[in-house]
Amino acid sequence: MLLLAAAFLVAFVLLLYMVSPLISPKPLALPGAHVVVTGGSSGIGKCIAIECYKQGAFITLVARNEDKLLQAKKEIEMHSINDKQVVLCISVDVSQDYNQVENVIKQAQEKLGPVDMLVNCAGMAMSGKFEDLEVSTFERLMSINYLGSVYPSRAVITTMKERRVGRIVFVSSQAGQLGLFGFTAYSASKFAIRGLAEALQMEPLETRLISETTSVCKPEQVAKQIVKDAIVVTMGLFRTIALFYLGSFDSIVRRCMMQREKSEIADKTA
Repeated sequence: MLLLAAAFLVAFVLLLYMVSPLISPKPLALPGAHVVVTGGSSGIGKCIAIECYKQGAFITLVARNEDKLLQAKKEIEMHSINDKQVVLCISVDVSQDYNQVENVIKQAQEKLGPVDMLVNCAGMAMSGKFEDLEVSTFERLMSINYLGSVYPSRAVITTMKERRVGRIVFVSSQAGQLGLFGFTAYSASKFAIRGLAEALQMEPLETRLISETTSVCKPEQVAKQIVKDAIVVTMGLFRTIALFYLGSFDSIVRRCMMQREKSEIADKTA
């Protein structure tokens, strides 16, 4: 039975790889394109900006920390392929005020032209048991991880539809594919991103949902996947595989909890 299931899984993966080129859209031409990256001062966001810059794109970096933005700008500019390229830095919190985000996007478009691709990388993670987390933590993560993707996307969507050109990328997580112990706040916010991306694609719009796997892949590898316009047709497969992982993880958590309870009882009776 296990052998049959494994054979089916392999056959399914091969089928996806064969079908992928047929359903993938035409790659976005990056030379001269205007790419906006939120959360672009570090991590995956910065790596995506570098990869796009290497291919001749104009970059707008959006993040909160101005010092990190300026440092990222210097790193990105080292990879220019012509003297016309520009890296624009804008310090703003994309999760707080939609009008402010909209104005920032307008400023970027006035300087570098219409946005050809928006990559939503702004986000953060906080872990802890559900009853130990403050309610404000849930509000904060939903604001940063979810609304921090909604606001920039809403700000570029009208122009993209008018031009019939543009692509929006959402960076989710494996925690957005299934719930994980200790990540009730984070996982819920990433599930929300997944729902947003899938619903937007039905409108139809050019959206991409990338599952962030920095624990397995380096940020540079994830960035290259996004820039190469890899369509993630294996999300359902990853979710199926992840269910097996979830069962294993759940048993580990239960064993640890039982050991801790035994230890606490032992301490009380000592």
